[in-house]
Parts: sequence; C-alpha cells; structure tokens
Amino acid sequence: MADAKLKPKSVDGTEPHGAGNSPQETASTVEVMPPPDAIEPDPELTPEEAEQARKRYLLKRFWLSARRYWGRGGDKFAWPFSIGLLAMICMNVGFQYGINLWNRGIFDAIERHDAGTVYFLSAVFVPLVLGTVAIVTIQVAVRMMIQRRWRSWLTTAVIARWLANGRYYQLNLIGGDHKNPEARISEDLRIATEAPVDFVAGVISAFLAASTFIVVLWTIGGALTLPIAGSTITIPGFLVITAVLYAAITSTSMAVIGRYFVHVSEAKNQAEAEFRYTLTHVRENGESIALLGGEEEERNDLDKTFANVLRQWALLARQHMRTTLVSHGSMLIAPVVPVLLCAPKFLEGSMTLGQVMQAASAFAIVQGAFGWLVDNYPRLADWNACARRIASLMMSLDGLERAEQSDSLGRIKHGETEGEAMLSLNDLSVSLDDGTAVVTETRVEIEPGERVLVSGESGSGKSTLVRAISGLWPWGSGSVNFHADRQLFMLPQRSYIPSGTLRRAVAYPGAADSWPLDEIKSALDKVGLDYLNDKIEEDAPWDQTLSGGEKQRLAFARLLLHQPDIVVLDEATAALDEKSQDKMMQMVIDELPEVTILSVAHRAELEVFHSRKITLERREGGAKLVSDIDLIKRTRKRNLLSRVLEKRRSPPKGNTTANEGGTVPE
Repeated sequence: MADAKLKPKSVDGTEPHGAGNSPQETASTVEVMPPPDAIEPDPELTPEEAEQARKRYLLKRFWLSARRYWGRGGDKFAWPFSIGLLAMICMNVGFQYGINLWNRGIFDAIERHDAGTVYFLSAVFVPLVLGTVAIVTIQVAVRMMIQRRWRSWLTTAVIARWLANGRYYQLNLIGGDHKNPEARISEDLRIATEAPVDFVAGVISAFLAASTFIVVLWTIGGALTLPIAGSTITIPGFLVITAVLYAAITSTSMAVIGRYFVHVSEAKNQAEAEFRYTLTHVRENGESIALLGGEEEERNDLDKTFANVLRQWALLARQHMRTTLVSHGSMLIAPVVPVLLCAPKFLEGSMTLGQVMQAASAFAIVQGAFGWLVDNYPRLADWNACARRIASLMMSLDGLERAEQSDSLGRIKHGETEGEAMLSLNDLSVSLDDGTAVVTETRVEIEPGERVLVSGESGSGKSTLVRAISGLWPWGSGSVNFHADRQLFMLPQRSYIPSGTLRRAVAYPGAADSWPLDEIKSALDKVGLDYLNDKIEEDAPWDQTLSGGEKQRLAFARLLLHQPDIVVLDEATAALDEKSQDKMMQMVIDELPEVTILSVAHRAELEVFHSRKITLERREGGAKLVSDIDLIKRTRKRNLLSRVLEKRRSPPKGNTTANEGGTVPE
C-alpha cells in the first residue's frame, strides 16, 4: 500500500500518534543485503551427516549477519573500540613480562642477600601492579563496551526483521525451528554476542603471551642433558617442549571428554526455553485456566517440562564433572612441573633461584595460554548452541523474506483503489504457505460509508480473509486495495491491552498523551466504562483485570479517539451480550457516520447495523463468495460481481423473500 497507515503492524489499531523511531528506522542500514539463498541438503547424505551439515550452516548463517557490525552500515565505533581492545591486550602482556622480570630480580637479590636491590624492587613493584590493574580494568571496560554495542546492534537488526511485514505473526503459520523467538532474541543472542568477544580477546592474549614467554623459557631453560645408559641425551629448549606436550595432552583430553558438550548444552538451552514458554503461557491464560479448574492438568504439563530441564541439566552436569577433572588437575600440576624440571640445574649451580622462579612464572603463563581451550571449552559449547538457535530464527525470517520477494507461492498485492471505492478485493485468493487454498477468487468493492457484514460457517476462511486484508497474511494471489490517504483500524476479537496505565491502554497504539484527559474520559463514557475514569492514571495489570467484554468496549473507545476512515471488525462484539452489542454498533454509527465498516461475525442480529452482506461458503479447493446482497437500498450502482451473483442465484419470480430492501435466495 502507498500509505503505511493502511497496513497496521500492531495487534489492533493504526500507526501510533507521535511515534518515535521504529526498530526498522533504527536499523535501516543493518540488514541491507538480501537473505542468503536457501541451501538444500545433499540427498546423498545420511541423516546424521545432513544434521551436521545443517549445524555448520547455522553457524555460517549467524556470522553472515553478525559480522556486518564491523562492515558498511555497522557501528561507526566498532573498529576504534576493537583496535583499542587490541592495544590494551598488548600492553597487558607487556606488563606481564615486566612482572616476570621482576620475579627473577627479586629472588636473585634475596639469594644474594642484597638488601638494597630488594628494597628498590619492592618500590618498583607498586607501579607495576597499579599499571597492570589499570590496563586490565580499561581492557574489561572496552571489551564489555564492544559486547554491549554489538548486542544492541544485532538485536535491533533481528527485531526489525522480526516485526517487519507482520513476520512475528507469520512465524506462527509456518514450520521451522523458531519456537520461542523471544527467548532466542533476549537470552541466546546475548550469549551469542558476548562470548565471541571474550573468545577473540582470549585467543589474542593467549597467542601473544605464549609467543612472548616461550622465548623466555627457551632463553632461561636452555638445553637439558640427561645421562641414560652410560651416554647423555641433550634436549634443547626442554621447558618449551614440556609446555607444548603438557598443553597438548590436556587439550586433547578435554576435546575427547567434552565432545558431546555442544549437543548437551544446546538441548539444555532448548529445554529451558520451553519451560519458560510454558510458564508464560499459564500466566497469560490464568483466568481461563482458573475458571475451567485446569490447575492439575497445567501442573502435570509443567512437571513434565521441568523434568526435561532437570534431565538435560543432569547430562550437562556430567559433562562439567568430566571437564573439571582435566581443568582442575591441570591447574594443580602446572606450577609444580617447571620447578621439578629446573631443580637439577639449580642444584648443580647452573641456574639461579631467580631464573627458576622466572621459568616457573613463564611456564604457568605459557601453559595458561596453551590451555585456553581447556578453560573455555564449556563456554564455547554454550555459545555454539546459542548461535545456532538465533541462526535458526534468522533462517525462518530468511524464508519469509524470500517469499516476499518471490512469486513462487504467490503474494497478495496491496495498492490503491481507483475512483471513490474505499476498499476493493480484486480476484483475491488466500492460501497457506504450502499453496493450499483457503479462500479463492474473491472480488468485492466497498464504497465510502458502506457497512459490510461478512458471514459464513466456522472454518469458511472469514478471519483468514481479514488477515489478508490487513496485510498479516501474505500468501495467495490477487490484490487488496485501499483508497489513498485513508486510515485503517483493526478491532480483533481479542483486544490487546498493553502494560502500563489505563490511559495508555485506551490511547493505544497512540501515545498516552496524544489526547487530552477529557477526551479519553469522554470516550470511556460513550462505551459504558465511565466507572473506570477514576483509575485512568492507575498503572495496573489491566489485561488480567478487565473482563473480555470490558476489553472489547475499550477497543471501541480507541476507535472513537482515532476516528479512522475504514474499520475492520473481526468478531469485535463476540464477548458482549446482545444489548451491549447493539449499543456499541449504534454508537459507532452515530459518532462516526462517514466511517466504512467491514465486519466479520456470526450473529444474525448484526445485520440491522449493516448495509450489505457477503457470504463465504466452505468448499473443496477453498471457500468461495456465494452471495452479495444489499441489506438496505443502495444509493450507488452495484458493482459488476454483485450483479452477476444476483443474476445467477435469483430464483423464479414469486420465490423470493424481502429483507430490508434486498433479495435473499432461498
């Protein structure tokens, strides 16, 4: 559609009054590239191989979006902060080397009983410590700044894609691994952006430390000569070789013991997300559960879901126990190994006490650098699982975005009407994402001020047709056209109540201060909610407090405030009794006499408030429009389809019944 106001993205309502920058605007330069092409699995792969290929692609898909933070359209501070972090890491390694030299000097001075040097080095130690602490503190601040800004950038990008074109709703209509998107965006995306920064910083720091202190070990340790069977064997750089072998053994042990860590961590995260979703579902549907007495059934479901969480935690605990055996054992043994290796040289007098302590310190640093995988393997596995979960959501969004750009399934087009028509459906067919037809070949033209009732038995596709008109349902063919510069307002059966004050709930999707308090109170008076005027500024859980009927009345109050040109009512009075329903409909007609109304309802009593009725009938191959009749006499010429339908369905003379100016087939 030409006018964004005609295609609302909220659950019900129009574009917010005075709305600020939307996520789409904030991240307008984030996802500028088209979605990647769909990758079809190789049919020759076994199921296990196909699953491994899928997991590898998920990581690739995550980085396709995540790395753009450092590219064009990314954060302008990304590279400055990254270079600053690298500088801090280099300076920190420099201070580590300084402390390593200090260790040699202080212990050599103690061995020589050189009091002057001991006092001097003691004074030097203070600035060394202060400098190290300052550098590490700044390094942490820069690192966390990158993490925060990267998470903000990528979260904004994902939310923008999630909300665009109603995709947050369409995800419920398609298959795929995208359950609990809110948990993926909040928790999984946080871990997916925090951990890589820590990993990269850790790897760079480990590489620089290992490179620096391997030289120290090689220089200090020199060659080790061992007498064996009457001969001698000389091992050059024995401390370096020992450090490398020790790290290889511990890292290999960790890789073997923790080879299932990624899978177990991923399963644990999925179980936690499902448990949170179940709890949220109970909270959101608390009233219905309480009225039906379904606590025991919900408890069983929660127990079952939580049992899965505990089962996955038990498996993860076993993995942690195994990896702890390696990591903790390595931590205890590593400081002792260099002392034992250097002891022969110290005892024979070829190595000073300071050199032994310097070697021990350097060995510990090198071992820590080489053992980075040992210490971070559990977290690396957790990141792997989280990155795949957020990538799965990205892939589902990719599919929806490709469908929007492709005609393979068919897309419903949106445009502007010609002439005075407020709304027209031109050969509109609505289908599922697999191509199955729901509604076929619907052609309707609605004139300004008309009040059209859409009827039909349950399952005939009435609500699906409404979603297609609003733009939430994309699949099908034909077009939905609105009059240019006209505002559309949706009133669904289940009215959305946002958190906050009652005033915000009435004004939604506009801002709470978009209308004076008197206007909001007047709107509540007209819909019979005047008893809530004293609580209009009260911040309460109104979604849980208000009844279904009160929520629908509140939705009509919104209608009075926004005063749109076109209103679509989808069972918007279903929770009201007949008398209240009549009052609401008559109030709309009196207060908004020029508004164009399209209603979907089952109640025959609503016919009196409409000027026209169209009927959908469920048939094999999709529901079809079978009648289009006037409930009151038209002042304008009927559209071509109506005349064709009437001609086809008109019974022989004398076999018709009058219905307020229209003819209804028997």
